Amino acid sequence: MKTIFDKPTRDELIARIQTLQENSTAQWGKMNVYQMLKHCTTYEEMMLGKRTYKRAFLGILFGRMALKEFVGDETPIKRNVPTLPELKVKESTGNVAAEKSKWIMLLESYAHSTNPGVVHSFFGKLNREQIGYLVYKHTDHHLRQFNC
Repeated sequence: MKTIFDKPTRDELIARIQTLQENSTAQWGKMNVYQMLKHCTTYEEMMLGKRTYKRAFLGILFGRMALKEFVGDETPIKRNVPTLPELKVKESTGNVAAEKSKWIMLLESYAHSTNPGVVHSFFGKLNREQIGYLVYKHTDHHLRQFNC
């Protein structure tokens, strides 16, 4: 399975991010390109341990079971999977170029990431392998959402 910790995988994702434009439109979902970029930078900050959120009650009940489905194989994340409330972006406009650059910088930082104890607000504590798979799949999901 692809993981964010492999340089060729990071490079592929970054090349896809660079194809996003101000006028890129979603194939599904409610986010515009700015909201998706902001959502993804916030997600990366959580996965890198720079932001922490309280565990969701449903995550405590079902998070480990759902995690197995997300990281069990190479199947892409399904369309219209609900967004965690703390990762929803309310503002609809912002600097697309700046968010793209920030997202790329955050993805590049996985080359030196040593934080193995990230706590995802839904899935719970993650090991390095799970982080690598989830970050790849989440990034791929949103790039496919915008046909990139």
